[in-house]
Amino acid sequence: MLKKADLQLSFPEVIRKKRDQEVLTAEEIHYFVQGVKEKTISDSQIGAVLMAIRLMGMNEDETLSLTREMMSSGKVLQWPEEWQGTMVDKHSTGGVGDKVSLPLAPALAACGCKVPMISGRGLGHTGGTLDKLESIPGFTINLNPEEVLAEVGCCIVGQSASLVPVDRILYAIRDVTGTVDSNALIAASILAKKGAESLSALVLDVKHGAAAIYTDLKKARLFAHTLVKLGERLGVRTVAVLTAMDSPIGRNVGNSLEVIEAVECLRGRGDPDLEELVTYLGGYLLSMCGKARSSQEGAGKIAEVLRDGTALAQFQAMLVAQGVGAENAKRLCQGDQHVLPQARHQQLLRVPTTGTVQGIRALPLAEVVHELGAGRTVPGEAINHSVGIELLCRVGQDVRAGEAWLRVHYETPELSDSQLSRLQGALSISDCPVTISSRVTEVITFNTPSLP
Repeated sequence: MLKKADLQLSFPEVIRKKRDQEVLTAEEIHYFVQGVKEKTISDSQIGAVLMAIRLMGMNEDETLSLTREMMSSGKVLQWPEEWQGTMVDKHSTGGVGDKVSLPLAPALAACGCKVPMISGRGLGHTGGTLDKLESIPGFTINLNPEEVLAEVGCCIVGQSASLVPVDRILYAIRDVTGTVDSNALIAASILAKKGAESLSALVLDVKHGAAAIYTDLKKARLFAHTLVKLGERLGVRTVAVLTAMDSPIGRNVGNSLEVIEAVECLRGRGDPDLEELVTYLGGYLLSMCGKARSSQEGAGKIAEVLRDGTALAQFQAMLVAQGVGAENAKRLCQGDQHVLPQARHQQLLRVPTTGTVQGIRALPLAEVVHELGAGRTVPGEAINHSVGIELLCRVGQDVRAGEAWLRVHYETPELSDSQLSRLQGALSISDCPVTISSRVTEVITFNTPSLP
């Protein structure tokens, strides 16, 4: 509720201060957030302050105050005393083929952590974790994580109306006022939700590259530093991992196809590209919450539970706890793809010339998959869970002219000439050898010095 002191504040004065690049006090930010929550200020005034923040920025203290106020605008999750120190989560800024959360959450649970993963839907060319999981018949996202975690060690659910309610209001207004891309507002939105989860440790996968929000590494690094500082000041041990997002993660892009690939990872048969991210991010979380002496040891433990089936068992238990029929959950975890929706048509694209695959550009692939119905343009729009693409080759592989390199799963109508051309243009081939490097570019901790 608004405090008595808030009633003496003038909201036009708050707008003016931020417009003129002055620093807002903690009291003024409290006044703003409470006004949003209680609808005592108009949408036009909210939009004005958001635009002022977008143009003038916020310093670290302002962003921290905004994050705390947003976090406390709704319910903050509470956990049993015996779970303290084991609550962990991961957040990604979004990528193409990014199904990392699906094997990571149960792998962490298999290592003794509790994982209350509150995820989102896809918007634009990046796929959402919830959309992938909802391709599994019966999977329910509208559950209380406290109840699910009492039954199994992990859950992947949607944001409830009671959790950070101000974030929903602000995002809707940001979306129509051109202020979505404000670093301060993005950081506050992410960390307010993670703070409301009452976590012990958080790892942030901040992507950079042609198919990422941040195409520039320097901007991604700056944002990673902001997130880490905010997380630590909220009392959550936080690390950010900068990862390259120029080519798709793994081999599949599209909701049900990515579930298939995630299950293969949990069965110990995962694509090395996907498994690297799962073990690397999981290794840091295990080390931060005391389940491993180092991130390297932690990565080894994650790899072990992927190989020995304990992570797969956790995933199967999570599916049942979240509404999937026991028989369907069992069949899916045994590798039966027919549990999932299947596209009616497939089309192969072939290699135009003999040589070595130099690159596979993620962005055009994601854009075509989105056009086929896998993604949405506006919130709430229905999507097709069955469509997508499978990569049949990888970067660095030698290929011959005429070999199939891509399989498209689609419904009707058939792929257009433009779509086929863009897909074919994503493949780069030459006769030069290729050095395969890790997706991981840098790791940012609270003590990592900021580079100019």
